[in-house]
Amino acid sequence: MKKDIEIPKVEGVYMAICHQYNSVFKSDDWHAYILNEKPLPLENILIVSMGYDQKNKTAKLRHQLNVLPAKSGAKVELIQGEVLKLTNVFQVTFFIENQLFEKTFIFPKNSINKANIKPIPLLQMNGIMQS
Repeated sequence: MKKDIEIPKVEGVYMAICHQYNSVFKSDDWHAYILNEKPLPLENILIVSMGYDQKNKTAKLRHQLNVLPAKSGAKVELIQGEVLKLTNVFQVTFFIENQLFEKTFIFPKNSINKANIKPIPLLQMNGIMQS
């Protein structure tokens, strides 16, 4: 039964939105990354993302990664400019040593902007990180 499934607390896994200059298109882009600061790899990662506010809602995007090594990060998706003003949600599930973990990361509306950027050492980039 559902009540019998124990899902432990997630620590050491983060989502980040990083601001990068795209030299090919000569534009400033925002990309979502998943970060693994744990000493073990994450396996069978599923990320479901969407944006919403009181009037608008984006389609759900689904991303899958087979493995994210320990102490590393991976690019998940490009975030289009129109979506920055929405609340952005990333629902992440993954396994570590055959145990299921789940966490929802929320970037509140209008929080993805240059004023909130901080260094993200694991990626050696600047961005906004949620734990």
